[in-house]
Amino acid sequence: MLSLNVKNETSRLRAVVLGTAISNGPTPTVEEAYDPKSLEHIKAGTYPIEADMVAEMEAFNAVFQKYNVEVYRPEIIENYNQIFSRDIGFVIDDIFIKANILPDRERELDAIQYIIDKIDPNKVVRPPENVHIEGGDVMPWNDYIFIGTYKGSDYKDYITARTNMEGVAYIQNLFPNKIVKAFDLVKSKIEPRDNALHLDCCFQPIGTNKGIIYKSGFREEADYMFLVNLFGKDNLFHIEREEMYHMNSNIFSIAPDVIVSEKNFTRLNTWLRQNGFTVEEIPYAEISKQEGLLRCSTLPLIRD
Repeated sequence: MLSLNVKNETSRLRAVVLGTAISNGPTPTVEEAYDPKSLEHIKAGTYPIEADMVAEMEAFNAVFQKYNVEVYRPEIIENYNQIFSRDIGFVIDDIFIKANILPDRERELDAIQYIIDKIDPNKVVRPPENVHIEGGDVMPWNDYIFIGTYKGSDYKDYITARTNMEGVAYIQNLFPNKIVKAFDLVKSKIEPRDNALHLDCCFQPIGTNKGIIYKSGFREEADYMFLVNLFGKDNLFHIEREEMYHMNSNIFSIAPDVIVSEKNFTRLNTWLRQNGFTVEEIPYAEISKQEGLLRCSTLPLIRD
């Protein structure tokens, strides 16, 4: 059996589900695009090809092997995008929560069922249908659970709005002893530079007391100020609009002092090293064209 344990974003990683780009399928049509960044690349003819994405994910896998992390991969579904395992489920403490994802993506959960079967069934939950929640919006941080949402009355019109307030309430009920903090995120169906698809597109904690943040990803300044007050302004690396577009906040922590980052994130990676982090740089720019990056590709199961 797998003894799940995830209390925050950065404790030493022991077991993870890493998505796969094998048999990723043809380039989607304009109508099939789930987000504005994919749409932009579909229209431009620059949508990533499978071989490049497989190579990027294998580079990520190689870093996990270097740090002796147990890596699980989804079963392959022919001609199907299974890169972003973070969307389909997440672990808080010792509970595995299946996400209520877009209906088209339900098969992705089936592809990791062999892993879920290794978990105590009493520790696996599925929210009711009215609850929308995806792993990219959910960040356990010790006593806190940070959740990205969209509070606009036009929620149902936004395919980029992935977690609703019912999702926030569900997590609060599931973890009554935690402080659940919801963040109202900026959404756009047409401009990827103004679309925080998930919370990890505009914020992520690193180390024990630091974070990466994009101020304009939050609809309310009070939400941004909450994080500034909690972490301290000097402990936050502020990214700019173009850096947010390239997913600079979507790195991944293997340990409090070890971060996997995209090799082109020059300004961020320099700052991380100056602040005592070991930075494992890998290529991931092709995958980022689908508005997801390193955190999105992972589903941590066990951390210290």
